[in-house]
Amino acid sequence: MLCVSHSTHKNNLDSKEVDLKLSTPCIHRRLWREVAISLFFLLTLNARAQEEVVQNWSFHFQQTIVVQGHSNFAAAYTGQNSLLTREAPQTSLTATFFLGRRLWKGAEMYADAELTGGNGLSGATGVAGFLNAETFRIVGPTPQLTLSQLHVRQTFSSGEEVVSHAGDANQLGGTIPARRLSLTLGKISITDYFDLNKYCGDPRTQFLNWALMANGAWDYPADTRGYTWGLVAELVLPPWALRFSSAMVPTEANMSDMDMNIGKARSETVEIEREYELGTRKGVVRLLGFYTQARMGNYRQALQLPPGQVDIVTTREYGRTKDGLGINVEQTFSNDVGLTLRAGWNDGENETWMFTEIDRSVSTAVVLKGNLWQMPDDNAGFALVLNGLSNDHRDYLKAGGYGFIIGDGNLNYAPEFIVESFYSFSIQQWNLSITPDYQFVLHPAYNKDRGPVHVFGARCHVSF
Repeated sequence: MLCVSHSTHKNNLDSKEVDLKLSTPCIHRRLWREVAISLFFLLTLNARAQEEVVQNWSFHFQQTIVVQGHSNFAAAYTGQNSLLTREAPQTSLTATFFLGRRLWKGAEMYADAELTGGNGLSGATGVAGFLNAETFRIVGPTPQLTLSQLHVRQTFSSGEEVVSHAGDANQLGGTIPARRLSLTLGKISITDYFDLNKYCGDPRTQFLNWALMANGAWDYPADTRGYTWGLVAELVLPPWALRFSSAMVPTEANMSDMDMNIGKARSETVEIEREYELGTRKGVVRLLGFYTQARMGNYRQALQLPPGQVDIVTTREYGRTKDGLGINVEQTFSNDVGLTLRAGWNDGENETWMFTEIDRSVSTAVVLKGNLWQMPDDNAGFALVLNGLSNDHRDYLKAGGYGFIIGDGNLNYAPEFIVESFYSFSIQQWNLSITPDYQFVLHPAYNKDRGPVHVFGARCHVSF
């Protein structure tokens, strides 16, 4: 997610370039000041942190800094939401404090506070599978502290068998019923429950690209920072699991205010999961479907407007919907090699409302553990992503329309193709990882007339 209002689309390109250049030194000074403060708390608290077998309280912390820059590249034209052909590197910061409390039998409460700041490249526009998934937590360059999650979870047992799990962020250490029904209510991140994948899903430790963090075609319910208010129900009957959620959506595309008219604006998600074995190697397949109602605009209706006035915002009305499907497979091939495959589709008739402007997506990734080269704490990954648009969506961009993340003022359409690779150096005694990252983008924002682009980045992540 990123915070780009419709008025931002009306700014001219020159002012966009000037703002990014002028703000960078100030942004960096503020970010590094916040980094120093957060690390002070980290070092103080980490010295005292102890994992209990059964936790009644839990406290966890993470901090992630990402610096990215890209090569200069050729472009036949540049629009208001284009990736700039040349720009200074950009920095993002997120720091999260996770608090958990056991309430009564089967009940837990979690509250998270998150500090975010910085910028994505070109203001986090210009590539549908955007380059830094941490920027969807960020709404401005100045670091801001917010309450990101606040929810209660009640778990009901459906048998005597229990399984143990270690304490983690938003997870108290202890045991839970192997067969169970869990209900979660409050402010949540939907991606903590759906479309999970242990090899490809966490931009703080794995791949950075948005389309690898989650299924790119899943326009999942969230505000600008990636959170929403809702209910999640999860039924686990190994090897099966079934999940359902109903959650709020924003009043406007990719904005922070949630629409209180839940009779006409909300999003439902359902997912069925099946564990299996391929020989002796474990795997998981997940099938996901979603249905969203919101005051969306319609691409085809926007195309009926006079040339030069094609603007989907003017066509917004209640009663518009978006639905889609996704598949997510993770397969272990050895203790040190894992593979993942995702594919997704949505109808693409009405405007993208919350995640990113992808209507069809296929991705695959392989992750290797450092045991293969005698560096057991390290890991590396390589991924391929292919993103596409519906016919209505591409015609709208061809006519000069803009979404909230892409729009070059014209479009010579081709699928957006992305390659990403990373290598994570881990220092276990400090709970620290340093990760160089490289991405190659062919046809950024689905445009043959722009790019290709080489993106270089580095990530510093610390947690306990």
